[in-house]
Amino acid sequence: MNNRNYQRELDNLIKSQVQKQEVPSLLLHCCCAPCSSYVLEYLTQFFRISVYFYNPNIYPAAEYDHRVDEIKRLVSELPVQHKVEVIEGEFDTQNFYAAVKGHEKDAEGGERCALCFNLRLESAAKIAKERQFDYFTTTLTISPLKNAAVLNEIGEKLGEQYGVAFLPSDFKKKGGYLRSIELSKIHNLYRQNYCGCVFSKNGREES
Repeated sequence: MNNRNYQRELDNLIKSQVQKQEVPSLLLHCCCAPCSSYVLEYLTQFFRISVYFYNPNIYPAAEYDHRVDEIKRLVSELPVQHKVEVIEGEFDTQNFYAAVKGHEKDAEGGERCALCFNLRLESAAKIAKERQFDYFTTTLTISPLKNAAVLNEIGEKLGEQYGVAFLPSDFKKKGGYLRSIELSKIHNLYRQNYCGCVFSKNGREES
């Protein structure tokens, strides 16, 4: 059983960076503006961040466009200590469907989701390696519906594979999820009612 406290690990890492008076670079995979709001508010105090929006799972295309626009707007409005840039990845939906083939009927939160996490985080790891970021991580751990242990395990494995440190996190802790709701209201952010893919959308509509 995994009993690691990922948020405590992140706090300790940040404390170490502050003591060294270093501001490392971070590629932050973002799934949507609401989830990114608190994470950016928190981490821009300690890192030079590039937001990486790579989410080929999102359905339909209009939903994808809406979420991209919202993350760009949030980054332009959010007061930050260190400037944030947005990198938009490819909307290569066929890669997503190929990655989850055979798992279309999986329950939400099951193996299909883990395969989707791996697809998106592997893309982030590749970009972080190519552009020589010190760390990469994802906003996905802020969701109460996402398994932080699974996300961290996938991220750490990919970090070892590509030679880039994965930043541990469980952003829902320390009131992170509640703060994201507050920031969403402050910035009038679009809050979607499903994770992103057609399977989660259909599941929500059928429930």
